[in-house]
Amino acid sequence: MISGMVMIFVALWFYQTAMKVKANNVMMWVAIGAVGFFALVWLLQSVNVYILESLRSNEGGAGYEAIQGADRKNQGDFLGFAGILKSLYLELSPSIIGFVAIAFVRLKFLTKENFSVSHLFSGIKEIFGSIKQSFKTTE
Repeated sequence: MISGMVMIFVALWFYQTAMKVKANNVMMWVAIGAVGFFALVWLLQSVNVYILESLRSNEGGAGYEAIQGADRKNQGDFLGFAGILKSLYLELSPSIIGFVAIAFVRLKFLTKENFSVSHLFSGIKEIFGSIKQSFKTTE
């Protein structure tokens, strides 16, 4: 759910940037941003599942075999503060890492600017401003 909302945000960000730099094939850049973000999130979620299964298989034995088809969130390793941190990492890391990677692609291939943090995330404030303007009504 979070990744889906971020993917819509990335598509808007790529559209606005492509229009600003007057790029050819604006919709191609929007598709590159959205599909690239989706692919990165899918890959990172697969890596997270692999890591989680590796950690759980170390426990081994009948306990691991018993939870293969069960609701795993109710198992002991997700209880407590460490479980909360693990859940937050597994949920948010694909979206955050994917967003930063796609921001780098936008910077190097679409805007062709030098690398800096301000250039990497430029245009985000304008997107929120244009979204805010779209909800205003004229009287």
